[in-house]
Amino acid sequence: GSCRQRCCPGRNNACWAPGARRALCYCDSYCQRTGDCCQDYHATCRRAAVGCAVGPWGPWSGCSSPCGVGSRARSRQVTVPPRHGGDPCPDLKQRRGCLGQHPTCGTAK
Repeated sequence: GSCRQRCCPGRNNACWAPGARRALCYCDSYCQRTGDCCQDYHATCRRAAVGCAVGPWGPWSGCSSPCGVGSRARSRQVTVPPRHGGDPCPDLKQRRGCLGQHPTCGTAK
C-alpha cells in the first residue's frame, strides 16, 4: 500500500490504503503506535511532519482563596501547531495548591 496523497494527522481510520493480502495499511500518524503503517509511511508522511512548539510558561496567578486552601494556575501558548503527524502539544496549563494568607485572615468575626 502507498500513502501518496494520503497523510493524515492523529488517529483517522478513514486514512488507509489497500495493502498486501487484502489487509489495509494506514497513513495516519497513529499507525506508528499500532504498527499497521503502509510501507512508504515514513518516507512519504513523516518527512513533512512538524512537531508542536510552545512558548514559555506565563506567571502563576494569585491564590484563588484569600484565606485558606486554594490554587494557582499558569499557562503557555502554542507557537507552532503540529502538522502532518508531528509530535502533539504538551500540556498548556498547570495548576498547584496554595494557602491564602491575606492580612485580614483570622480577623473576621
